[in-house]
Amino acid sequence: MKFIVHDDPVGRSASNYIARVDLAGFGLDGQVEQLWLQAVADGTYEVACIPFFTYGLALGDTVLLTDLSYVSKLVETSGHRALRMMFVPDLPGGDLQKVADRIRAEIRQAGLLSEWNGDRFVAIDIPPNTEPSSLFAVMESAVSAGDAFWEWAGATPFIAHT
Repeated sequence: MKFIVHDDPVGRSASNYIARVDLAGFGLDGQVEQLWLQAVADGTYEVACIPFFTYGLALGDTVLLTDLSYVSKLVETSGHRALRMMFVPDLPGGDLQKVADRIRAEIRQAGLLSEWNGDRFVAIDIPPNTEPSSLFAVMESAVSAGDAFWEWAGATPFIAHT
């Protein structure tokens, strides 16, 4: 089993929980993403990180857990969206650094939250009523150059697969 972890979740606090999502339902057999959650008083949990590989969930969404700490159901969406970008594996280190630095700069300039998984994958939180067109332009430039791919995490609904 391969675990996808969030080393620096945007919503980290002393009282976070870690739950799992089996990624088999998204075509990633043998992989599990560990999501950081914040407990809500009614027994639900709020997603406190930006999902890297889980589809249909975003920062602030409310979920339920199984007894084995797997996310079992999306209860309520927060209105946030997760935008994800992966740089191609064969992109030379110097080129990767330049493109990643441009993406980081645009994320900062737009005032957005992001999480990196290694140096080739970034998940970006897009809050409700936000349209970061400058970031989209830089991302599209990287995609057009053949350096990266991007997707919306909400392109596929959340599926609990345990």
